[in-house]
Amino acid sequence: MPDVKSFASPIPPMSEQEDIVREVLHRRDRIDALIAKVRDAIDRLKELRTALISAAVTGKIDVREGAAG
Repeated sequence: MPDVKSFASPIPPMSEQEDIVREVLHRRDRIDALIAKVRDAIDRLKELRTALISAAVTGKIDVREGAAG
């Protein structure tokens, strides 16, 4: 069985490695920004859900109309 150390391993030039790292970091930043937007949207939806439940419980909105149809 050949020794693993003897296998050739292609390595791109340093400039290409740096380009790859820049691209990965750029994509990571975009993904992180999207995650933050989704979390903000979830928080806002939770607030709206709470407000809707509160309005229904206190009688500020009539929820019976939707159930009748």
